[in-house]
Amino acid sequence: MPFGLRMDELLGRLLVLFLGIPIHEWAHGWVAHLLGDETPELQGRLSMNPFVHLDPVGSLMILLTGFGWGRAARVNPYRMHRVSNPRVGMALSALAGPLSNIVQAMVLAIPFRLGLMAAFGDSLADRVADVLFAAIAVNIGLAAFNLLPIPPLDGSKVLAGVAPRPVGDFIESLVPYSSLILMVVLFILPQIGLDIVGWMVTPLQRFLFQVLFVW
Repeated sequence: MPFGLRMDELLGRLLVLFLGIPIHEWAHGWVAHLLGDETPELQGRLSMNPFVHLDPVGSLMILLTGFGWGRAARVNPYRMHRVSNPRVGMALSALAGPLSNIVQAMVLAIPFRLGLMAAFGDSLADRVADVLFAAIAVNIGLAAFNLLPIPPLDGSKVLAGVAPRPVGDFIESLVPYSSLILMVVLFILPQIGLDIVGWMVTPLQRFLFQVLFVW
């Protein structure tokens, strides 16, 4: 396989690419729509067609590294008239994406939880298990990463919605610089030994794996 990928890894990532990423972006729009925002519907984002939600570079990154992104679903919190606070509406819409990845990981873990792998022959069971586990790992990784409270990630919008107003104001003041902040956190700080993403994501990933395979 190219780039040293095993077939099970590639199939697991394809599963996330054509289900995990589209459902994540659809979930953002669907919750915003429920709260009264027509923007996702007007932009055609309330569709399960994966090609509506995929970003070319993010899709390639998913296939090559197991980490990537979709085309961000645009929502307008000031049109979410079913909540009194636009920041709360934005937080709910933002939270829907990572939660969708966790739910997908839970569904993919059902065959392990119920012992359904025994229905396959040993060889086939191992292959199916490897594909499912690869998809579970990517979904959990996407959820954990997106929950980080760093602009422009979903976690920053959730935090702005539940934190005191001064904290929310500060987070929103960082939005114009969010791409730069993310680049610094992802690529520059690790070069000086400050892997903030690793420190925060790894414990959350471990916790989610324990929830999936221990409950």
